[in-house]
Amino acid sequence: MAKHGLQKLPVGVSHAEALPIMEVLARVNNKIGRLEEKFNHSVVSEALVQVLSLSESVESTRIEGTQVTFTDMVERQHDQQPQWEIQEVSNYQKALHQGYEKILMGYPITSRFVKELHETLMEGARGSTQTSGNYRKVQNFIGPTKKMEDATYIPIAAHNIDDYMENLEYFINHHPYNKPLPVDHLSTDDYVFDEDADPLIKTAIIHAQFESIHPFLDGNGRLGRILIVLYLIQSNVITSPIFFVSEELEKERPRYYDMLNGVRGDNPRWGDWLLFFLRACDRMADRINAKLEAAESLAKEGLAACGTASEKKIWLNTFSRPFIDVKTAANKAGVAPNTARNALNALVEKDRLFVDKDVKRNKKYRNYDLMRILRD
Repeated sequence: MAKHGLQKLPVGVSHAEALPIMEVLARVNNKIGRLEEKFNHSVVSEALVQVLSLSESVESTRIEGTQVTFTDMVERQHDQQPQWEIQEVSNYQKALHQGYEKILMGYPITSRFVKELHETLMEGARGSTQTSGNYRKVQNFIGPTKKMEDATYIPIAAHNIDDYMENLEYFINHHPYNKPLPVDHLSTDDYVFDEDADPLIKTAIIHAQFESIHPFLDGNGRLGRILIVLYLIQSNVITSPIFFVSEELEKERPRYYDMLNGVRGDNPRWGDWLLFFLRACDRMADRINAKLEAAESLAKEGLAACGTASEKKIWLNTFSRPFIDVKTAANKAGVAPNTARNALNALVEKDRLFVDKDVKRNKKYRNYDLMRILRD
């Protein structure tokens, strides 16, 4: 039987559920803090922002059913006429960076902010693009078929979206007059996670609530996962888009959807969702820490093998563009094409990059060692 609607924020859990949540929370916050510290001292930090956000864009769209891989995107993201799956991933990365830039400029996450990102996300993509940037005007549902009778969840009615999004906005940013959100829908015995809760807890709640409001006809899942990293940046947990969770959520997609569905209806299981989300963050923090350490070691090994300044520049540039051609390498390093070609070929000779020698034109030089790190 389908669940209907959802309660407004804040949320509550039993005190017995709160204890393990707090234990995992402390561990994850510590790991993300160490990741931020490592990132700030890495020689490849800025380059990795681009490839990590590309990886996130791939994993998040794969949750929605696309088959495109990270290698596909590295190879084909700059195609002049990309297929819709490539376009969808590119839009995700574009919306992510658009949101990041707006937060750096001081804009908080609001309904207007969310609508602007949705318009970018849906540009030229599949789905209900005619309503991009606007909340839905009709009832929608979530389920395995296109029949409402098979729905697992029926979200709030369209005329209630503004009210629920305002409640979410106040939870994210606090009420403009600092009025606390009402808690009369919660039990007096609950441990309450309100607008002053730890940012990582709030991130988990914001994501689930946005998905449950389901304010757009299409793109809700992708946009909701973009909000995860944007809120972590807004709340100063991280300073750049370097921590993402979609890779772990994609691995357990059916469980992810089941846990989201658990926070809906009249008896939401917020404790289950929060623990699931934090454990996914815990595993992801380990993975990104390991990737950053391995990438840093690879970069330093390569730099030690470089014989010229142009080789060093171009070697580091392959950490943002693992598959690169001469023209792009020259532009990014600010050197002449011949200098770039010589540097790339020198890196091939030193077994740092690979190029298919049988290809005569538009050769691509590939940093396969980095790709292996990013895919592991």
